[in-house]
Amino acid sequence: MKLKYGLPALAMLVAQAAHADDAATAPGEKKTWKGSMELGVLVTSGNSKATNINGKLNVTQDMELWRNTYNLESLYTDSDEETTAERYRGAVQGDYKFNDKEFWYVRGAYEKDRFSGYDYQSSVSTGYGNRFWQVEDGSFFEASAGVGYRSNEIDRDSSDYQEGDESDRGAIGRLAAKFEYHLTDTSLFRQELNTEIGLEDGNSITESVTSLQANVMGNLAMKVSYRIKYTSDVPADTEKTDTETSFTLLYSF
Repeated sequence: MKLKYGLPALAMLVAQAAHADDAATAPGEKKTWKGSMELGVLVTSGNSKATNINGKLNVTQDMELWRNTYNLESLYTDSDEETTAERYRGAVQGDYKFNDKEFWYVRGAYEKDRFSGYDYQSSVSTGYGNRFWQVEDGSFFEASAGVGYRSNEIDRDSSDYQEGDESDRGAIGRLAAKFEYHLTDTSLFRQELNTEIGLEDGNSITESVTSLQANVMGNLAMKVSYRIKYTSDVPADTEKTDTETSFTLLYSF
């Protein structure tokens, strides 16, 4: 699968571009770009053969009036030459800052999970957000609420597809919160929560990601994260709850 190797290469290119931008920043001037890239690889052989590759790229562009965030993720797992997990995700969000705390956001997200029962899942939303608490070391808590539209297209070519399974399209309400806390100068705790609720059918999709990272040398850190995603109404023969625990090496730039 070519895509599963593409994210680490893309992350390296973005990191180089961000580093060049940072190097061009005048002394005392605020850094515009910052981000991180993660990579976790597990390969086993012998009695059983398995490969697990996951990668993430998170980039923030913080300007005077706008704060833009870009997120890419990929996950690929096979066991004994059979693919057991394959997922690609991307999200872009632009925050127009009214002041140091309040902002108006516009967000778009796309996910393609081979084993979700959907061909793809996508959404767009806009709304109001507020950083209720933030301190100089970078720790903060923010929450936002908005409305939007989602289009989750059912995978009719899947072997699990059954008559009666329908695509999920319609208006949504979205609630989100993010908490980042610097435990020390070299360690960070992060909690993210996102909920989308169908305004017509009430179908909800809730995702929580909890992570802890600690620097091991320079810009390199070890990170452990736990992700849980719950969908109240899913296609036939598909679980409502997905969980994922990952251990990755993270590089900040």
